[in-house]
Amino acid sequence: CEALGIQVVIGDHEKFNFDESASAKFFSCLIQYPTSSGEIFDYADFVKRAHDQKISVIAACDILALSLLTPPGEFGVDVAIGSTQRFGVPIGFGGPHAAYLATKDELKRSMPGRIIGVSIDANNNPAMRLALQTREQHIRREKATSNICTAQVLLAVIAGMYAVYHGPKGITKIARRIHRLTASFASAMKSLGYQQQNRYFFDTLSFEIDMPGAQKLKSASEKHEFNLRWDFGAAFKSKILFGLSFDETTTPKHVEELLKLFAEIKTQNQTFSFSELEAKAQDQIPTRLLRNSKFLTHPVFNNYHSETEMLRYIFKLQGKDLSLAHSMIPLGSCTMKLNATAEMIPVTWPEFSNMHPFAPQNQTLGYQGLINELENMLIEITGFAGVSLQPNAGSQGEYAGLLAIRKYHQGRGDSHRNICLIPSSAHGTNPASAVMAGMQVIIVACDSDGNVDVKDLASKATLHSKNLAALMITYPSTHGVFEEGIKDICDCIHQNGGQVYMDGANFNALVGLCRPGEFGPDVCHLNLHKTFCIPHGGGGPGVGPIGVREHLIQYLPTTTKNLNSTPVQRVSSAPFGSSSILCISWAYIKMMGAEGLKKATQVAILNANYMAEKLSQHYPILYRGKNGFVAHECILDLRPLKAFGVEAEDVSKRLMDYGFHAPTMSWPVTGTLMLEPTESESKAELDRYCNAMIQIREEIRLIETGKIDKLNNPLKRAPHTQADVMGTIWDRPYSRETACFPATWLKDNKFWPAVARVNNPHGDRNLVCSCLPIESFQ
Repeated sequence: CEALGIQVVIGDHEKFNFDESASAKFFSCLIQYPTSSGEIFDYADFVKRAHDQKISVIAACDILALSLLTPPGEFGVDVAIGSTQRFGVPIGFGGPHAAYLATKDELKRSMPGRIIGVSIDANNNPAMRLALQTREQHIRREKATSNICTAQVLLAVIAGMYAVYHGPKGITKIARRIHRLTASFASAMKSLGYQQQNRYFFDTLSFEIDMPGAQKLKSASEKHEFNLRWDFGAAFKSKILFGLSFDETTTPKHVEELLKLFAEIKTQNQTFSFSELEAKAQDQIPTRLLRNSKFLTHPVFNNYHSETEMLRYIFKLQGKDLSLAHSMIPLGSCTMKLNATAEMIPVTWPEFSNMHPFAPQNQTLGYQGLINELENMLIEITGFAGVSLQPNAGSQGEYAGLLAIRKYHQGRGDSHRNICLIPSSAHGTNPASAVMAGMQVIIVACDSDGNVDVKDLASKATLHSKNLAALMITYPSTHGVFEEGIKDICDCIHQNGGQVYMDGANFNALVGLCRPGEFGPDVCHLNLHKTFCIPHGGGGPGVGPIGVREHLIQYLPTTTKNLNSTPVQRVSSAPFGSSSILCISWAYIKMMGAEGLKKATQVAILNANYMAEKLSQHYPILYRGKNGFVAHECILDLRPLKAFGVEAEDVSKRLMDYGFHAPTMSWPVTGTLMLEPTESESKAELDRYCNAMIQIREEIRLIETGKIDKLNNPLKRAPHTQADVMGTIWDRPYSRETACFPATWLKDNKFWPAVARVNNPHGDRNLVCSCLPIESFQ
């Protein structure tokens, strides 16, 4: 909020006075449901009073509690947010976890990122697709409402499958059991004389205790391997608060052991029977706050409640996805490389997955050791002086890096420096991140070779020298070439008082060959989910750590070096962000070693140049360096084919018939395909992909020469489904075999697209935010 100039006012929602001046000062309110201390409030009157002054209301909600509590949408809340961690995702020392954001229908077009649009395919069958907003950063750039690049898709799938398996009845049963455990414990604590602070609750309780009792309790609880929550909320003169929460892993034995501990603190030799406590305990959610509406009514949440049914359902969905298990995925700028099993296994170990992010430091020494080693390895690889692993996406790394630059300028008395220069070739997340960091974006032109136009850069840096905050530059560039003038570019910015932020999305083209900390940038983010092998998982989880030079270390989020101090900033609620997946990159670096990492970089560049050379005889390569080579990726220019009615989308769809994922389409240049093979693919697989692209080019020549119709041809009607070839009518001037088996290898291993070509505009018009029956889409 500070960077955007938004003032935060902390207050009591029950006492806050929404007078006429409030509407002029406030635009929104944020409430917690239930609260941090566990209290459940009736917010209906508060929401009404806010809306009367045209002030919107956001509720941060416990998703599991909502199975019992009145959902926020039913008492007028405009936006609901929260974490889905409670739906079966390990706590993992803080992450990764998928957040959720839900809005009223009239606000859905303002939502950032990915909304599923329900469209139709060429055969008028329902087809789901990611709607227009998926690429809104690249369409709107500095006007984007979000810089999100990597979402926690894999974690969202886990949470979604948890809901599918348990269904509404199962989830409600889990929630009720947790509440009964909590209510039984609360009743016994009252009999022991403890002063409970929250009247109504779901699963969290808070109590008041005097200082001597607190010291005794803290020592005793840790001795019995229970961590309580201390010093949250306001501290009292002679009393302090402690709290505890129950969840689905809590057992009656845990409750009995805890009560025995609390009885000892009161010097009472008393034992408790959970069954007796439960029989006497009363529910502590008032009737007026209970949920009466149904939820998860779609059949998918009510059909798969045995392990075998669940297995088959997941396997059916899995069969619709083309992954690295089928073929190479050469998405430029996404670096879809091998994620080795040996790297992945530690994520499942309870020592990593079941650690609380705020556990006492003396209980997290192993995690600290691993994180410290990973920080030091990245410092050595990048040449920077300090690294923070807190940002849990590349976009969040951008944001953290720009905030560090902002704080640096403020520390020097240069708060007025707010201009951020960004090349036109930059990732769409760059300008969005700059705006979020309170900066004004000025676009710098690129030359005909795809490099930053140094003259335009120098001109704008000089023009804005009094207010220049930063330059954001991607190296190697998004155009797939190394900026040969990178040192001069950095010098130019520094001479005009700015800092250089390097987008390290393409760092896998540098590892072992050069270190950005030595050629000019002041701060750089890395993508551990690209360069260092954390899986993309359909869009996440990711980690976007930042490295900085010496003068910016004090502005880093949490590191193992500043763990005992309060960082100037943080960009994630957990100290080390998506901690549990850091072991993947740690293992990758350890197993590869210095020589292995360097060789991976060399092979990635070699593979890209091999494919560029092989395909250049059929498709123009848009950008090359002065020596004729590309970096780790290359851009195929398909724009000349438009003269024959062929678009980049047609080639992308036709690749599906060949069993391949398309390269990145129409970005960073419209009408092109950006191809990145990575080091993970063999020459045989590179050749197979190239042969598919070459064969598609021959199909295009049939259109060029008029031997096949411009509209009714294998490209325009791709992809071809099983239903297409099994149909009784075949109204196409090419054979069924040409449609579905254009290459010999497909007869041995064929991936069938689930739907025919999707109607994109229809999907953009029909955003679906709830799970309606499939019939309603027809």
